[in-house]
Amino acid sequence: MAQQKVVLKVLTMTDEKTKQKAIEAAADIFGIDSIAADLKDQKLTVVGMMDTVALVKKLKKVGKVDIVSVGPAKEEKKEEKKDEKKDEKKEGEKKEEKKEDKK
Repeated sequence: MAQQKVVLKVLTMTDEKTKQKAIEAAADIFGIDSIAADLKDQKLTVVGMMDTVALVKKLKKVGKVDIVSVGPAKEEKKEEKKDEKKDEKKEGEKKEEKKEDKK
């Protein structure tokens, strides 16, 4: 099972108190790496290797929950792209140095 990103809309999350309750309820689930809450949009974003059904079941104790999206976490791809760009820059600098050395 790979890392997944779950975006939930907690309709009762309207103030700091209910936001904290939602975060604490989500934190009880095994396999969660990060939790982000947005009060304005009433969204809770959870990333990790967890059971989505168990997460929703736990959050239903806080209030009404709608699943917005479930998908793979895309953190790994970003790191690879950054490494590739750094390698390309280093290669470009080396080529420029060789050209200057020839002159």
